[in-house]
Amino acid sequence: MMLLAVITFATPSLASASLTSIDLSSAVDANARNFPIGPRHRIAQADIMKLPFARESFDIVFCLGVIQHTPSSEATIEALSRFVAPGGWLIIDHYTYTVGWYTKTAPLFRAWLKRLPAERAARITERLVDVLLPWHKRVANVPIARSIVHRLSPVLSFYVLYPELDDRLQHEWALLDTHDSLTDWYKHFRTVGQIRGTLEQLGFADVWCERGGNGVEARGRRPTST
Repeated sequence: MMLLAVITFATPSLASASLTSIDLSSAVDANARNFPIGPRHRIAQADIMKLPFARESFDIVFCLGVIQHTPSSEATIEALSRFVAPGGWLIIDHYTYTVGWYTKTAPLFRAWLKRLPAERAARITERLVDVLLPWHKRVANVPIARSIVHRLSPVLSFYVLYPELDDRLQHEWALLDTHDSLTDWYKHFRTVGQIRGTLEQLGFADVWCERGGNGVEARGRRPTST
């Protein structure tokens, strides 16, 4: 089975297939360190809109955490669909609309930070994490206080989801996710119906699309004949 994973880090569960993993950034170097290149794994640093592979050459095209950060979600899904072989599957996820996003301060910080030079935005994000993450830790086991802090603070924390992480990893994960949340230039939202409609318009069959994960999770199969 040939599998194309458009994610920064290929996972061991995917490595049982012949896997190609790609990313546009230098994160491919970290990927290579975590999951070295070998007979069943190759890595490419490439633009998702200009992938250097033959069309319809993968049994599964798997894209998580990427599409919503590209200029056009629909154009990106279409670009990925070109590489799905007849009978193969396209598996994707996408952010969806949530009340929680619009009731936090994060969108306000994001509107400001994403327009700053990258180095300055990174410094400010790190300062926010240094100042506010201790408050997230203090209220992690106090539901009402935790809800208030999460609404007022733009920092993302993992004390509730992953309490087993030590303070160093809590800080590192908070910094990475907060920076990603506040400084990404594109952050699109789509409904279940919109993602389903896009897959159906591209001719996919057996479309499954539901809320889950980071928003919407979906898959569709390219018919073996048209």
